[in-house]
Amino acid sequence: MRKILVVGAGQSGLQLALGLQSSGYEVTVMSNRLADEIRSGRVMSTQCMFHTALQYERDLQLNFWESQAPRIEGLGLSVGGPDSSRAVDWVGRLDGYAQSVDQRVKMAGWMDVFVQRGGQLVIHGATVSDLDYFSRAYDLVLVSAGKGELVSMFARDASRSPYDAPQRALAVAYVHGMGPRPEHPDFDAVRCNLVPGVGELFVMPTLTMSGRADILFWEGVPGGPVDVFQGIRDPSEHLAKTLELMERYTPWEYARATQVELTDANGTLAGRYAPTVREPIGRLPGGGLVLGVGDVVVANDPITGQGSNTASKCARSYLDSIVEHGDREFDAEWMQAAFDRHWEKTRHVVRWTNAMLAPPPEHVLDLIGAGGRLQPVADRFANAFDEPADLDHFFFEPDRTNAYLAEVAAADRP
Repeated sequence: MRKILVVGAGQSGLQLALGLQSSGYEVTVMSNRLADEIRSGRVMSTQCMFHTALQYERDLQLNFWESQAPRIEGLGLSVGGPDSSRAVDWVGRLDGYAQSVDQRVKMAGWMDVFVQRGGQLVIHGATVSDLDYFSRAYDLVLVSAGKGELVSMFARDASRSPYDAPQRALAVAYVHGMGPRPEHPDFDAVRCNLVPGVGELFVMPTLTMSGRADILFWEGVPGGPVDVFQGIRDPSEHLAKTLELMERYTPWEYARATQVELTDANGTLAGRYAPTVREPIGRLPGGGLVLGVGDVVVANDPITGQGSNTASKCARSYLDSIVEHGDREFDAEWMQAAFDRHWEKTRHVVRWTNAMLAPPPEHVLDLIGAGGRLQPVADRFANAFDEPADLDHFFFEPDRTNAYLAEVAAADRP
């Protein structure tokens, strides 16, 4: 039986470990925290997973919270005007529903299941010297811990990383008490609110430890009026600042949030990081090789909501590559090929995310505006969050955008 070590217990690492376990591999997971420490810790992300990524969890019978989590059936987009009104407002319907489960719930639960199914869980903060030793004891070492010393083993790929500094300041609050969306109260949707020159506010339904909740997520342009969370330590102050900014820049969302309260004392998070693509192979001092997974190799800004989705898709792609490789050695050539297979789809996400971080060109503004007049445009844009490769056909190039909008408008005429 082949022995595989997965370092890191996030979406990609645990999903891959559980998939390998179900395929008959002897798997060890190394985490720096116990499951109970994760449950009682700070929120880790703003995950909203779309149909394809959710299906990969279903395939492995890991969708334990599907019946409890809100079914997100739409994705709305608003653009704030100079007078704090909405210049654009529409909701696209998703072909397959999305869901969000607080990673404290999911990762702790998956860790417990991994152990129940016979996996070995080691609680230890791994170092490069640790991996130097482990690389000789395992057939393959996978590194999915996206922060800390281990990431330094994976060189930044400058050709695929146009930004060398954070492009947004991030601030998250998990809340109870959010009111319904008056425009479409009959189904749940993620709301994306774009405020030109200021940043973005996302509002998404989620499942947390205390049940149904909503995530309020500001992405502020660095140095701008929303970039004010870095020194805030008090969760109540964090929420108050979140609501103050909502009242100023997205009053239509603030109107739903006047009665909210934090889900728990650890329900806030703030930070920033530069979106980065890294080389997939880490070379250890003793000559061993390790393969980067998930955020280690592709860390996108969350502006397009692709973090957990990309992590899930990476886990699925790597699982297929490992199983198909059989008993052969996991050498550098195989590692590069495994990443290249993942990159073939993930490159679309990186291109889209980096484009959304820049001021939108005129044809993209036309596309966003058209979503309010033409429902097929809104629906197609919403479903691109599940399959970003489709954006190549209508988003990036002005000629393709204009041709697509003309086609839809013609079909819409009586």
